[in-house]
Amino acid sequence: MGWNYPEISLEEMVKLIKGFVDILILASGCQSSGLPAHWDAQNIKKALQWGIFFENGLSHLSTAVLSKGRAFVCKHFIRALPLSDAHLEAFLRAAIEMDLNELMEKEHDCLNIYLSKLTLLDSTVNLVHEPMRDSTMPSSEIAPTMEIDISTAEDFAHLAVQGFLKRQSAVSCISTVKSGLNILSSAIKRDSWTSSDNSLVEVHLRQDRSLALTGNVGTLVDFVTWSCWKSKNLLYFLDMRTIRLVSGASMIFSAPKFQWVQVLERLHILAKGSDDKLSEIIELLLLGCIASRWSCLIEHFTSISYNPLSISQQYQKLWERGLQNFYTKEEMMSSKESCILEYLAGILSGRLHQLWKLSPALVAVAIPSWSMLYRLYFNEIEAQFKGESLTRCCSCFRDGKEHKSCKIAERVWCLYIFHICGSHIMFGGTNA
Repeated sequence: MGWNYPEISLEEMVKLIKGFVDILILASGCQSSGLPAHWDAQNIKKALQWGIFFENGLSHLSTAVLSKGRAFVCKHFIRALPLSDAHLEAFLRAAIEMDLNELMEKEHDCLNIYLSKLTLLDSTVNLVHEPMRDSTMPSSEIAPTMEIDISTAEDFAHLAVQGFLKRQSAVSCISTVKSGLNILSSAIKRDSWTSSDNSLVEVHLRQDRSLALTGNVGTLVDFVTWSCWKSKNLLYFLDMRTIRLVSGASMIFSAPKFQWVQVLERLHILAKGSDDKLSEIIELLLLGCIASRWSCLIEHFTSISYNPLSISQQYQKLWERGLQNFYTKEEMMSSKESCILEYLAGILSGRLHQLWKLSPALVAVAIPSWSMLYRLYFNEIEAQFKGESLTRCCSCFRDGKEHKSCKIAERVWCLYIFHICGSHIMFGGTNA
């Protein structure tokens, strides 16, 4: 199908749209290098003029997106994170000057007309905020009043109000979620046990006494140790930093592979010489492998109950399951997760020790047992377990003790929780 618009060539149109997209990316707050983008009022005005150009110059031949160019530019400027005072001041100064310049071409008394518009807009904002003061009103009744239709927005001031109200609503929701997570985290951190917990402790002590009679005392995982492992690893999944990383991973890996590879390559370049930065990239990749199963893995982890198996018994079951699963077909994973795992294996080549810096539960749930990466990870655990590793994570083997509450025991326990007790969530989950 040919290009039927004599006003502008297809090549020129493509160049203009590319420039428009570049402006939107910069308006969102980041340069192509990943560094923050800095704006002043004058440059913001130039960017807003791009939006007007697409509205007025190409509206007869463009898509619906381009015909609302100014709205899209405004939206990206307002969504910039973080929204600093300087950025906000520069944006408002540019928006007001643009509105006034546009009014001067149509009206004689442009300043008074604009002030009247702002006064009317102020009363509209007050009406929007009024129901929000009533905490008993359902959010479903508040949300519709906050919407200002883009098609009726006559100037940048209206678009700015729409953007700020949406951002305020989003911040309010995030604040509510953070408060809920803080309450949940505080409850998990508390050392006090419920009556049911106490009964489990009593059962455990009775089992210990019975094992003492048979000479097997000390083989079970201590209930307090088990509870500490569960709490610590669950808190990692519920931490706001982790949740932000999951959100970022979902966004990055929703793009085609060649695009997210480019993003990670830039991060990798910036991380050279920094083990901490490299560790964060590996963590992001691991979270990308489980983002689609996030809800169900949290549900599984919170539902696990105390299992009085020794670490040696758990290790043996993992060893047997590993032999069976190593030849399982890779098709059990989604193609996206397989690509992430392949890229992760490349980064970890010769750097397997990086996995030991991350949450044991994250490593356990993100790496499938059929993969070579799992085999390498489990081989290192086996070497640590038997005291054959050159670098030791604990002194249990040297001291002639069984692995019960050390770092090796915790990693075996996490693998057991997901690969033996939670094999149903390792593949096929889609709840994000």
